[in-house]
Amino acid sequence: MTTNNTPAPSPTANHGWTVTFAGLGINLALGILYTWSMFKGAIEKEFGWKGSQLNDPYALCCLVFAAAMILAGRCQDRFGPRITASIGGLLVGIGFVICSTTNSYGVWLLGFGVLAGIGIGFGYSSATPPALKWFPPAKTGMIAGMVVAGFGLAPVYLAPTSQYLLGTYKVQQSMLILGIAFVVIVCGLAQLLVNPPAGYVAGPKPAVGAAAKPAAASATPRDILRQPTFWLLWVIYFIGSGAGLMVIGSISGMAKKSMGELAFVAVALMAIGNAGGRILAGTLSDKIGRRWTLCLVLVVQAVLMLAAIPITASKETLPVVIVLLAALIGANYGANLALFPSYTKDLWGLKSFGMNYGVLFTAWGVGGLVLPRVQQMLYEASKDAAGKGSYASSFIIASALLLLGTGLTFLIKPPPPKST
Repeated sequence: MTTNNTPAPSPTANHGWTVTFAGLGINLALGILYTWSMFKGAIEKEFGWKGSQLNDPYALCCLVFAAAMILAGRCQDRFGPRITASIGGLLVGIGFVICSTTNSYGVWLLGFGVLAGIGIGFGYSSATPPALKWFPPAKTGMIAGMVVAGFGLAPVYLAPTSQYLLGTYKVQQSMLILGIAFVVIVCGLAQLLVNPPAGYVAGPKPAVGAAAKPAAASATPRDILRQPTFWLLWVIYFIGSGAGLMVIGSISGMAKKSMGELAFVAVALMAIGNAGGRILAGTLSDKIGRRWTLCLVLVVQAVLMLAAIPITASKETLPVVIVLLAALIGANYGANLALFPSYTKDLWGLKSFGMNYGVLFTAWGVGGLVLPRVQQMLYEASKDAAGKGSYASSFIIASALLLLGTGLTFLIKPPPPKST
């Protein structure tokens, strides 16, 4: 049973917004995951790491993050968001501080890969549920989109911050500074995360036609795993997140080749698009429904994949086109991170929301692990005698998968109400 860690203040709309912006702030901090791409070059130079060593801590962190969401969701549902977020802040901070003491590959796997991965999962799982509880169902998508937008927006400030720290303090001292700052910021904002008091009802009472919805409010992970609806959502989430991640990296690399020192503009606008897509898709889904919004997102993303083929193949592509493509792909990828938690609340309620979404979130982890690897294999296989590869096959496969996901959305049906 979800508990409040301290007595909740009076149920006002202002407090709901306080919780929402605290969750957004925590996600902005959790974007510290993206510092790896900025630290990688410095780590290679200072530590002498080679090959897979340069990617393993980040890959492990993403995998642990996704897996930890299940345990973190359980903690959030049982002990409340404040304790869960505080644990997350401490774990990430400890992981970074440990990394700051050594250049050992194994210790960095433990600190960045395991401890930070678990901590990010705990922080992420605790940011959205309390915010959703303060608002009526008609605002579910918008609030979910706002809270998770922080994670997508993080590279905008982390890129210059990391560049400054590395230039001034180098890798180990930078990790120490980031670790301490993370603990202070996340644990501080965690104190603002509080659930509404017992009996609080957000907005007007549900209409008679919506009376069946509370039947799903007590759905547990065991319940949802037995429903075809869950597995349809899992596959679509796998496709939407994995397809986005498998091309975002190639777009970033292409921007660096064609834009040189201005490549950060494409990366920053992709991050802004990522964050904006979460808010826009969440808000739109409140107006036209989750299914139609998800269909729109998947179809647009499929079209973008096909458009990327000539854009990435041409040597004369204008930088503005690259930037626009990066922003749109980022927006459509980010939309998934707002739509699927909203779906989770709609179908299975808020009582076990943390753990239910944690189980569904494994699709993000698996998609991010599998499809980028498929892209890398296809790219290597396409290399010519001069060693130049093509992303065309990756984009075609991604587009086909996204269209498949679009078709699957029409099979999603709410679970039948339980008899009482």
